[in-house]
Amino acid sequence: QVQLVESGGGLVQAGDSLRLSCAASGRTLSSNAMGWFRQAPGKEREFVAAISWMGGTYYTDSVKGRFTISRDNAKNTVYLQMNSLKPEDTAVYYCAADSRERGGPLTIRADYWGKGTLVTVSS
Repeated sequence: QVQLVESGGGLVQAGDSLRLSCAASGRTLSSNAMGWFRQAPGKEREFVAAISWMGGTYYTDSVKGRFTISRDNAKNTVYLQMNSLKPEDTAVYYCAADSRERGGPLTIRADYWGKGTLVTVSS
């Protein structure tokens, strides 16, 4: 059973940075695409970023140039570095992993989910 555990959320001011981590257990995910999604209050969950098993990345337009997704396969962990945070980035951030191997970031299928970590950006 795959478990994904997010950490690193918190309350920050606009313009600040945060680094989210997602540690996977139960299965090595080095050959699987992984990603981050977020859900703001009153809104649907949306895609933020994904990274393929080879390191290729894909971002939603609103975070391009500000967020960076990366992975450490030795630690079975994926990260989301968030810079220049805006109040509209406030959301619960969820880590997800694709159960299929060798998938690309554009076609990630979120088969496994973490429980989320809250990011609050004050103005």
